[in-house]
Amino acid sequence: MLTDPDYNYDAIVVGIGHAGCEATLALARLGHKTLALSISLDNAGFLACNPSIGGTAKGHLVREVDALGGEMGKAADATLTHLRMLNASKGPAVQSLRAQVDKYAYHNYMKRALESQPNLFLRQGECKDVIIEGGRVIGVRTVTDLVYRAPAVALCCGVYMDAAILIGESVEQKGPAGFARSNYLADSLKNNGFILRRFKTGTPARVRKDSVDLDKLEAQSGEDTPYSFSALSRRVNKTGEVCYLGYTNPQTHAVIRENLTKSPKYGGRSFGTGARYCPSVEDKVVRFSDKERHQFFLEPEGAGTVEMYVQGLSTGLPADVQLRLYRTIAGFGRVEVMRDAYAIEYECIDPLQLDASLMSKSVRGLFFAGQINGTSGYEEAAAQGLVAGINASKFIKGEPPVILRRDNSYIGVLIDDLVTAGTDEPYRMMTSRAERRLILRQDNADLRLTETAVAAGLADGKRLKKYRAKLRGIARCEKLLDTVMGKTELEKYFSAVGEPPPKNAMTVREVLRRNLVTRQNFCAAFDIFKGVAPDALSHIFTEVKYGGYLERERRAAAEAKRLEDMAIPPNADYSALGGLSNEAKEKLAKIRPLTVGQASRIPGVTPADINVLIIRLHTAKK
Repeated sequence: MLTDPDYNYDAIVVGIGHAGCEATLALARLGHKTLALSISLDNAGFLACNPSIGGTAKGHLVREVDALGGEMGKAADATLTHLRMLNASKGPAVQSLRAQVDKYAYHNYMKRALESQPNLFLRQGECKDVIIEGGRVIGVRTVTDLVYRAPAVALCCGVYMDAAILIGESVEQKGPAGFARSNYLADSLKNNGFILRRFKTGTPARVRKDSVDLDKLEAQSGEDTPYSFSALSRRVNKTGEVCYLGYTNPQTHAVIRENLTKSPKYGGRSFGTGARYCPSVEDKVVRFSDKERHQFFLEPEGAGTVEMYVQGLSTGLPADVQLRLYRTIAGFGRVEVMRDAYAIEYECIDPLQLDASLMSKSVRGLFFAGQINGTSGYEEAAAQGLVAGINASKFIKGEPPVILRRDNSYIGVLIDDLVTAGTDEPYRMMTSRAERRLILRQDNADLRLTETAVAAGLADGKRLKKYRAKLRGIARCEKLLDTVMGKTELEKYFSAVGEPPPKNAMTVREVLRRNLVTRQNFCAAFDIFKGVAPDALSHIFTEVKYGGYLERERRAAAEAKRLEDMAIPPNADYSALGGLSNEAKEKLAKIRPLTVGQASRIPGVTPADINVLIIRLHTAKK
């Protein structure tokens, strides 16, 4: 074993995409000497598909990453060019922040964050092998035969393993955005018994902004309301960059249908499983053949370039066909393509091989995070990377892992879905995946997870100060809710907002429950909450307005937690448990659930099987 300190670390993270950045920063901030090994140091936090952070459910993940002490939210706030709150007219459970960021500024921000972090060592090089001895990881080997040793390794390789770029009949053995691919690591994992599968995703073309007639598209300006992803950022509302909404048409669809066999998928040249919820434009035309048009967004790559990307029109069609189909679109008659759209195939693991800490069940100390686990999206990757980094630290220290639950975070939903049910296609987070989405709002991520960050050691003084100030603001608001408002003063206000006149005096709590009473019109009419911070006030209005629904959700969550608290011994012999179906025995032995709650979510395990488990656990306890 080498004793040279240049080759020995506490932890190694392979890859510095969105998962790798969060895992590396978390480990280094927790005091571990950490090596970040990447094929290229130029791909740190690189936004290869589209320079957008957040979106429906994804904005929730970014807020949760921030609450746990991660970096993505701060990076997005520092580099954004366009900001909108999605679903603002709907309930708070589905409202999500989405930002356009400057692609190159975001990369530079993340690279500086890595370079300036104590305990973190950056190294360019391709990981060839994961070195495993006696069921434990002990390090990695590069293609140049350098061996780095550490008791914990996190693989955050994105879509780089055996990646191939497909454009028509052209197949290039490289990774996204022209970066070199990982040529050997997939074989190393296979040789060590890991099950891999091949997935596929795509990215849209980049076009010259000045070659598009923007007047023929619908302008989508950013909002004036100030927001931020991070609790540590000042509220920002940059709206200088404008996005545009456009539509395909029957002529566009005709070009696509005429050339379907030239597409990698429909021509039989692609064997990866694609993303259901982010289909290519040819998939849209085939699957929704009755639609006369499909919408897309023309969005900026960054403030310092004329490149814009055509979000919603990803494709693997040949480059000449791409140009033809784009030029059928209103405003795109003279469009110039600067970078062709492409499909990309890559190897990833079956996440059923991981436990809820994101550590391999078969190799101690080996963690996986990001798209290597079969997910899609920057936000899903960052969330996994942060959890993997925290739990790699816990492993190094010999402490129990941090397991996030479905009832306390979208990250908990994401990881539980992966390690309990697995995924047969690129997994994307959606609000519909969470059973308790009214509890798991983006506005209360700090209230749900800051204490976890404190326990993990990732909440600094500034974060704690902000968190405690919000708690004080909420406590102050709760006292003010019992303030009695006179009938006379309410009559004028109710008349103005369209509510029926009050019959008697009312408490503030009762007033806020009225349908047409909003935070904006109430605070404009009365100064009861004067001086209260907007985040605390927003929380109180939501809690009061949806109080009945929230109470039901919390009761249901408490009942579900009862099953989550029923631990199953890791060495349980399911084959010897009478009363279980044969399918349940097989599935339980494969997944090795940590709790009865997790067992209940395994496909093929019935409520009857769960009752048997509960009875057996009670009997064993006695």
